[in-house]
Amino acid sequence: MRGEKSKLMLVVMYRRQDRNVTARIGLSSVRRLTFRCLTVRRRPGNRSQGWLTVGALHIPVALGRSGIRANKREGDGGTPRGSFRLRRLWWRADRLARPASRLPVHPIGRQDAWCEDPDDRRYNCAVKLPPGAPGDRLWRSDHVYDYIVEMNHNIRPRVAGRGSAVFLHVARDHLAPTAGCVALEAPQLRRLLARLGERTRILIQ
Repeated sequence: MRGEKSKLMLVVMYRRQDRNVTARIGLSSVRRLTFRCLTVRRRPGNRSQGWLTVGALHIPVALGRSGIRANKREGDGGTPRGSFRLRRLWWRADRLARPASRLPVHPIGRQDAWCEDPDDRRYNCAVKLPPGAPGDRLWRSDHVYDYIVEMNHNIRPRVAGRGSAVFLHVARDHLAPTAGCVALEAPQLRRLLARLGERTRILIQ
């Protein structure tokens, strides 16, 4: 068209203040719907709670009982400081419908777990464990791991004792402290999942 490439357009419907609003966006804008970076900061006066900020959103989160730590160690209760990519979404398919997300999605099985033993060559990796074996089991009776988003914390290189199983997951009641993960209330996390992809980073400050 007059020497210019025509642009395909999409019509997006969304709700704002109880009104239907129609927006026209180019296909190139669809890619930008994936969040580039989530920023997590400690809440002043409470080291085990904080805020996750992305765009205009400010979401309260639970942090590790020891707050945010630059020198994360296994079992210290700290949430590691740094910038990490999101890798994969796990969810309880027996309880919930498959969540919308741009991340790879994997259902949690009864033997799925995470190795937290620094002396094990599988340290900080997903593993299969028989009943009764030690480890951080992903199949739980509560709802904390109904959704889990892996971060690439302590992956390349994987250093023994520098922390394992650091996730985004569902928060306990009243945003109780985690063992080192970042946790959100389930409705907030579910909405966030749809905008997360493998290029999304989480910056924990």
